[in-house]
Amino acid sequence: MGSCYSQLSLEERIEIYRLHADGRSQNKIAAALGRSPSTISRELERNGQRSKVWCGGYEPVRAQQLAQRRRRWDCRFKLARQADLRARVGKSLAMGHSPEQIAGRLARQHGRRIISHESIYRFIYHRTAQKDYWHRLLPCHKLKRGRRGRKGGSPASFIKHRRPISERPAEVEGRTVPGHWEADFMLFARYGQGVLLLHERKTRFNIASHTVDRTAARTARSIDRQLSKFPKAMRRTISFDNGTEFAEHHRLHQPLDVQTFFCDPHSPWQKGGIENAIGRLRRSLPRKTDLKSISPATLARLLQRLNNTPRKCLDFKTPAEAFSELKSTVALQT
Repeated sequence: MGSCYSQLSLEERIEIYRLHADGRSQNKIAAALGRSPSTISRELERNGQRSKVWCGGYEPVRAQQLAQRRRRWDCRFKLARQADLRARVGKSLAMGHSPEQIAGRLARQHGRRIISHESIYRFIYHRTAQKDYWHRLLPCHKLKRGRRGRKGGSPASFIKHRRPISERPAEVEGRTVPGHWEADFMLFARYGQGVLLLHERKTRFNIASHTVDRTAARTARSIDRQLSKFPKAMRRTISFDNGTEFAEHHRLHQPLDVQTFFCDPHSPWQKGGIENAIGRLRRSLPRKTDLKSISPATLARLLQRLNNTPRKCLDFKTPAEAFSELKSTVALQT
């Protein structure tokens, strides 16, 4: 039957509507039209479904219009039809950009929407269903999302001069004032290996340094060395989790003139910017990575790629662009 199969005509759809309204079974409708029962079942199911603009039920003229529209689409996607756009999207995916970042960046560059992120997702998962596994190009390969359970206690009570994040100035939450930072270590499977990451909340700009160890004194010196490069207006507060590596936070108060605050126990989401940045770096530096095999130049290149990824929250500017503009503004004000 496959070689001589033809699309349903409007006359056939009218007959399907009439017989179905008379209460005929799908098998009897199929026999009357000389069609397969599966054809009738698929026709009634696909063209009679309820939608935002349709209350449901089969109507022959509407069914014919839907079929003609599907035929114009030719069962293809925009990315399937446009090879240049597909190659550009594929290249950006390989660089670790999300579909939303790709769509937003294209719109910013061209002044109009070129493709939506939903279209990119639909194409990716369509190709995945065809065993091309495009989902492997997505930043996260997980099929399930969920919160992890709490494990162990918190050393918060042992950190001297600790101030809870609830005492942090209200201006920090709005991300409109520069100079508010978050800090954390990106840890790896091998004992003692970690990268200290600093994240500026307004611009989402990140600074990384590969420290020899995670002792509190060395961590404080590394943060001091990184942030002392910037004027006072760009270093107001720093937020930490309750790791003992930040126990010497009070050493930063005097030289940098910054305030330090700590998340509530088991609440790393309260410094979500740095957690997001670490998650993005994990795409290139999974936990099993041996940092001894990563040169400083490679780490700098990966950080540069992170800072040059367009972000929706920045109107699809990159953190590097936003931070550069911020430095210029602060320089003019001083």
